[in-house]
Amino acid sequence: MRSVPFTPEMRKEYTILIPNMLPIHWNFVVRIFSFYGYNVEFIDSTDRAIIDEGLRSVHNDTCYPALLVIGQYLYALRCGKYDPHKVAMLYFQTGGGCRASNYICLMRKALDRAGFDYVPILSINFSGWKNEGGGFKITLPMLPRAMSALAYGDLLMLLRNQTAPYEIHKGDSDKLVEKWTEYLCEEFNHGRQLYGSSIKKTMDKIAAEFEAIERDTKPRVKVGIVGEIYIKYSALGNNNLERFLASEDCEVMVPGLLDFMLYCVQGGIEAYDLYGGEKMPLYVRRIARRYLEGVKSKIISAASAHGFTPPSSFTHLTKLVDGIISRGCDMGEGWLLTAEMAELYELGYENIICVQPFGCLPNHIVGKGMIRKLREKYPRSNIVPIDYDPGATAVNQENRIKLMLAVAREHLAQMQSPLSSQSRTDASGQTDNADACVGSDR
Repeated sequence: MRSVPFTPEMRKEYTILIPNMLPIHWNFVVRIFSFYGYNVEFIDSTDRAIIDEGLRSVHNDTCYPALLVIGQYLYALRCGKYDPHKVAMLYFQTGGGCRASNYICLMRKALDRAGFDYVPILSINFSGWKNEGGGFKITLPMLPRAMSALAYGDLLMLLRNQTAPYEIHKGDSDKLVEKWTEYLCEEFNHGRQLYGSSIKKTMDKIAAEFEAIERDTKPRVKVGIVGEIYIKYSALGNNNLERFLASEDCEVMVPGLLDFMLYCVQGGIEAYDLYGGEKMPLYVRRIARRYLEGVKSKIISAASAHGFTPPSSFTHLTKLVDGIISRGCDMGEGWLLTAEMAELYELGYENIICVQPFGCLPNHIVGKGMIRKLREKYPRSNIVPIDYDPGATAVNQENRIKLMLAVAREHLAQMQSPLSSQSRTDASGQTDNADACVGSDR
């Protein structure tokens, strides 16, 4: 593949663009890169023109996330906000068998055909692919900041999602997210809040402030979101799914990014156990897993200490798929997606939306393909797969979700009523058939 070098001189003048995905986490990422002298922005537009750009620029058999990411970059180059001669594109890759690992080749081809053959494409990846020119490097001092940003981002997302639906004064949760993002980014600049006990203390303070937000006690339908990583997190990819669920008065749980990082690390460990290989990479992966699990344990501790529903440990996640799917299944989101559905059910989020982008074959197997087995194990699970592609309308997607929510509200009403799960006998000894019908599952 032809590459355009990104030189140290470009670093001073160029704006580096990253695709919209996780707003809380990406705000940390942007500030960390800024500290090291890079001007990074994430593309936050959800304009329909992005999809149209993608359709014009890549083959229509390409997976939907690739179409959206490439469409975002081309939209940014053409919208007039940036000078195309002073812009570079940055993408994050896992290096696995998923087509996401080939996005850069597709992007290069699309940019060349659109007349932007001079725009550099940069990558952060686990596969050893190097950026040409020497102007963009991930250095060791960046790593503690990046890992801490992921952890704090996961915690803020978790606490915000469990607080916002219940807050008396709307916007309190978002204000706290902004406050702590600003504070932590400033602390990162001074090398603080990056290690051990300081992370634990700060996470405890964050959770305590969210706990102090004034909230009502009205029960809400709890909905979990799983699926292909980009569509799961990106408002552009899932047609503002979280905003729609908020409008339906639901509490949303979205598994954090740390689990995906752990899953990527664990994939190498599982591959060694199954197929053998060199011991040094295995040793490094085991160290990384211990570090990431330690960080996640601090999230679990802070959330549970202040009355929030904490995520499960990664060790527990690996056990949830026993008897359902092999942990050797690690294409795309692999066994992790199945484990996340089981985890959500255990945590009380029995209503689950599995987002399914067009062209993501692994996701259809480990997501939609595992629903029957999950329902056998968890009979009350209320799982709906929702397809996302360029031709799918938000109205059709939302109507399917509304049907799932109707069942969810029935279940919630049954849980709130002590007599809902059984027929009641009226004063004359007759069975109240109406109530019996309400108490039955669809």
